[in-house]
Amino acid sequence: MPIRRLAMDVDKVVDRPDMITLARALEAVAGVDAVNVTVTEIDIETVGTDVTVEGNDIDTDALFAAIESVGAVLHSVDEVVAGDHIVERVSRIR
Repeated sequence: MPIRRLAMDVDKVVDRPDMITLARALEAVAGVDAVNVTVTEIDIETVGTDVTVEGNDIDTDALFAAIESVGAVLHSVDEVVAGDHIVERVSRIR
């Protein structure tokens, strides 16, 4: 089953990698068509980011290796969308 979207919490140190380097490394992974990197918090030494990647059949092992190769750290995978098409999340009413 092809992975079509991953939403991840990725941390990096303040000065490296810069956001463009991180985005380019992720976009170069097989199956990735689009990348969104958004800063969510800044600490004295670290920057927390939300990273979303979309594509037709994302190579997740290569994606995780690309994050590490530029000096960032995968904190968590928060969303996975897989299958023939992208299913948007529907919030449940409680």
